[in-house]
This record gives sequence, C-alpha cells and structure tokens, in this order.
Amino acid sequence: MDGFEINKIVASIILGVLLVFGVGKFTDWLFFVDKPDQPAYVVEAPVAKALVSSDSGGAFDLAKFLSTGTLEHGQKVFKKCSACHVVAKGGQNKIGPVLYGVLGRKSASIADYKYSKALVAHGKVWSYEEMNGYLIKPQAHIKGTKMAFAGLKSEKDRASVILYMNSFSDNPLPKP
Repeated sequence: MDGFEINKIVASIILGVLLVFGVGKFTDWLFFVDKPDQPAYVVEAPVAKALVSSDSGGAFDLAKFLSTGTLEHGQKVFKKCSACHVVAKGGQNKIGPVLYGVLGRKSASIADYKYSKALVAHGKVWSYEEMNGYLIKPQAHIKGTKMAFAGLKSEKDRASVILYMNSFSDNPLPKP
C-alpha cells in the first residue's frame, strides 16, 4: 500500500467524523426550539404526613402512633435489624448490642458492648418517643453514633418494631 492509499483512508475517516458532527450541528440549527420561561404545567408531589417527635416541639400522639403497629408486622420488619441485633433473652451481642429489654433502659448500658462515644454521651432512657426518633434516622438523631442504618421511614414499621422490641422484656413499658 502506497502513501496515496493511506492518505485516502485517513481523509475518508476525517470526512466521516466531520459529517457526523456537522449533521448534528446543522439539525440543531434547523430544528431550533425556544424553551418557554415557565413550564406548561406543574406536577405537585404529595406531602407525606409524619408524626412529630417530642424533641422538635410538636405534639406527639403516642397512643395514635403505637396503634398503627402490630407485633406480627414488627416481627417481619425486625428481620432488617436481625443482621446486627438479637432480641432474645440471654442472646449474644452481634455487630450491635442485644436489644432484650431495651425500652425503659438507659442508652449504652450493656457492660460487655463497646458503644460509640456519642451514644454513651447521649445518656437518655429508651422511651417510646426516644426510640421512635432514633429509628427514623439514627445518624441524625444521635450525631456520631456508629449505627450505620438508613432508618425506618414508615410510621407503621417504626411502631411495629417498637412494639415488637417492647414485648421482649421482663418489664415491658406500659402502653398509653
């Protein structure tokens, strides 16, 4: 193959690339459309209602919140938690501490588990309201906790898990 043949091949490749890009630019110019300043219609997303925790100043209707959950549903939802936690009496710590009797107990109170500094400093008792706030998004509720869980967005899921955990206790918290 001589130099003339190579020149024809290179020239045809360059011409092909120029044609592809040139046709694209030409059609953009030919079929130019002015976009309107405002959209023709607006899609409104539904607003999710959420119960407010007592820390944010709003009224928290605990009885209404807990009435949305069931033990059976809590058992199903707790499967997400069971990768790291155990609720059985006499259970062993896993990645997270044993949750038997957690409601009504002070946070970071199991002696043979190494809690994060943030959870030790938190020092509150796990009430229904406190557990609800924590389960929404643990990292936001207690900044610096080592619990890497996205949280439970559904009120029914949170209420069910709280009721399920409360059932595993020698002294369960009374329902309101």
